[in-house]
Amino acid sequence: MNEIKLTSKKKMRNTLFITFLIMICLIGRIGYIQLIQGKELSELAYQQQTLDRKINPKRGTIYDATGNNILAVSSTVETVTVNPGNIASEDKEKVANALANIFELDYETVLKKVKKRSSIETIVKKVDKDKTDELRKWMEENHIASGINIDEDTKRYYPYNDLASQVIGFCGSDNQGLDGIEAKYDKELKGEQGAIQKHADAKGGEIGEEGENYVSAIDGNDLVLTIDLTIQSIVEKYLEEACIDNVCTDGGSIIVMNPQNGDILAMANYPSYNLNEPYEPYTDELKGTWDSLEQQEKTTYLQAVWRNKAIADTYEPGSVFKLITASAALEEGITDTDNEGEFSCTGGIEVAGVRIKCWRYYRPHGQESLRQALMNSCNPVFIGLGQKLGVTKYYEYLEKFKLLEKTGIDLPGEAGSIFLAKEKAGPVELATISFGQRFEITPIQLATAVSSIANGGTSIKPRVVKQIINSETKEVTEIPVQKEDTVISKETSEKVLSMMESVVSEGTGKNAKVAGYRIGGKTGTSEDGVNTNKYVTSFCGVAPIDNPQVVVLVTLYNPTGEGGHQGGGVAAPVGGQIFSEILPYLEVNKQVLEEDSEEVLQQVQVPDIMGKSLKEAEQILRENHLEMSIENEEIDKENTYVKNQIPSSGIMVNEESKVIIEY
Repeated sequence: MNEIKLTSKKKMRNTLFITFLIMICLIGRIGYIQLIQGKELSELAYQQQTLDRKINPKRGTIYDATGNNILAVSSTVETVTVNPGNIASEDKEKVANALANIFELDYETVLKKVKKRSSIETIVKKVDKDKTDELRKWMEENHIASGINIDEDTKRYYPYNDLASQVIGFCGSDNQGLDGIEAKYDKELKGEQGAIQKHADAKGGEIGEEGENYVSAIDGNDLVLTIDLTIQSIVEKYLEEACIDNVCTDGGSIIVMNPQNGDILAMANYPSYNLNEPYEPYTDELKGTWDSLEQQEKTTYLQAVWRNKAIADTYEPGSVFKLITASAALEEGITDTDNEGEFSCTGGIEVAGVRIKCWRYYRPHGQESLRQALMNSCNPVFIGLGQKLGVTKYYEYLEKFKLLEKTGIDLPGEAGSIFLAKEKAGPVELATISFGQRFEITPIQLATAVSSIANGGTSIKPRVVKQIINSETKEVTEIPVQKEDTVISKETSEKVLSMMESVVSEGTGKNAKVAGYRIGGKTGTSEDGVNTNKYVTSFCGVAPIDNPQVVVLVTLYNPTGEGGHQGGGVAAPVGGQIFSEILPYLEVNKQVLEEDSEEVLQQVQVPDIMGKSLKEAEQILRENHLEMSIENEEIDKENTYVKNQIPSSGIMVNEESKVIIEY
C-alpha cells in the first residue's frame, strides 16, 4: 500500500515538473516573440492588415529646346480594381457582367477575379475617364458602394507621334522608360508612387473605423531637351524624302549638332515609328503582312526600328574621314593648304606591294595642292599623308578626336568604334584608314569629331538633355556643357574649314550650296561590308564657316535609286536642303557671295496659317509658292483646322518648300 502511495506521489511530482517545464518554455517563447521578434512581427501584421492601392505619379514632361513644345506628357487615366471580399455573394455575377461589358473584357476571366479569395484584384489599367464614369453611374444605379475601386493613374502620350521617336523612346505599361530618353532618364522622370491604405482582414474587409489613408504620389521631374522641334521636323522631312527618292533599302540618319556646346539640335532616323503605338507595324508593307508573321519576326522588325542608327550603328565613313587626316597633317606641319603642285595623283599608289586606286583612277587628278586634293577627294594624297604621320602619331590623333572611345552621349545603346589595334596596324591598314575605310565608327562619333574642327579645335561631349526641372520646387538644374581637351590649334581649324568651304563652292560637295551662306563640307562613299554590293553615302557640312553654328551629318544606307550612290550626288543635296531652312530659322545672317550670281532659288516668308481650315491654309501657302504637307490627303479639308505648323510663321525658306501641318 505504501508502495502504491509512493508511486502516485512520484507520478504527481513528475507531472508537476513537466508542467512547470512546459510553462517555463512557453513563457520563454512568449518573451522571445515579444522582446526579440516583436518589431518584425508587428510590421508583418501591419502589412497583412494594410491593403494598399498604388497611385502612380505623373511622369515628368519632356520639352523641346525652346521649352514651349511638349514632346512627351502624362495624361490622367484611371485604374479599376476590386476587393472580392467586399462584394456580396449575390452581387458577384452582376458586378462581373457590368465590368466585362463596360471595359469590353472576357466575362469568365472577370468573374474568376471577382470570386477569387484575395484582398485585391486588378480588372483594367489606364482607361479613359469616360469609361470609369460609366462604371460610377452603374454603381450608383445598382447601389454598389464597396468592393470596386476606381483610382487615378497616368498614361504616356506623345503629341507628335513619330517625331524623334528613336531619341525620345517610350514607356511600358507600368510607367517605366524602355528606350531612348525615357529609359536613360527614367529615375528623373518616373517620380515616386503614392498609395491609398486601409486596415483590412484576409478577405479585404475593413478593420476598425480609421478609414482610408491617402499618401500622395510625387510627380517626376521635367526635362528640357536640346532637340529643337522645328529643326527636327525639317530634318525628318528631308531624310524621308531622300530615303524614298534614292530607294535607301536600309534607311538613313541625320544629326544636326551645335559644335560650340555639343547640343544635338536634331537627330533623325528613317524609318521611324509611332511612339503612341510602339508595338504596331510602322510601314504600309508590314501592316499588310503583320498578322501572318511569327512573334519572333515581329520582334525583329520592331527592335530594328527602335534602334537609333545615329548612335548604335557603325559604318565606314569613307572620304568624310579625310578631314581627320588633313587636320592631323596640318597640325604636325607636314603640309599646308595651298602648296601648288605639292602632290601628284597618277590614279593610284603602291603600299607594301599593294596598289590602292584613286576613285578616279581612269582619269587621274594630276598635280594638286592639299585644298585641291580635298575638293577632288583624292585617295592617294591622303594615303601619302598617313604614311608621313605614321601609325603611332595617327593613332594619337584618333585618341585626341575621341574616335577610339564612345562619345558618352546621354542616350542608351551607344556603340563604340571598331579599329584594328595599333600594334597590328601595318602600312596597308594605315593607308586605308587615312581615306576612311576598313574601320567603323558611329555617326555621332564622326559628327562630334567634325565639331572639334568647327569650334576652333576643342573636343566637346554631345548632349541631348540640357535642363532638369524639379516637379515640386520648379528649381532648374542645368546640365553643364563639357568641353574637354584641345585637339588641334585654332589656326589648323580655320585652315580645314577654309578647305571645306572650297569643297562646297567648287568641289564634290557643290550640291550643298545655299545662296547667301558660307557652307563647308565633305562628301563620302564607302562599302557597307565586304563584297555586299551595298554602299553608305554621306555628307558632313558646317555653317557658317566664319562662325560655325551647326554641323550636319547626312548618312544614307544603300541607296539603290537612279541617282547612284555617290555622296556628292545623293547626300550633299540633302545637306543643302537642310541648311537652306535651318540657317534662316537660326537667324544666321545672309552674305552677298560671288558664286551666288548663278540662278538660285528665291526665299519666301512662311505665312501664319494657325487656326485656318486646311483648305484655306493650302490656298494661302500656294499663293506664297509653298506646299502643304499633311498625313492624310483624303481628310475633310474644309472642316479640319490647323493646330500647328512647321516651320512657324515668319521663317524664311526656299520657294516650293513644304510646310508640315498638324491638325
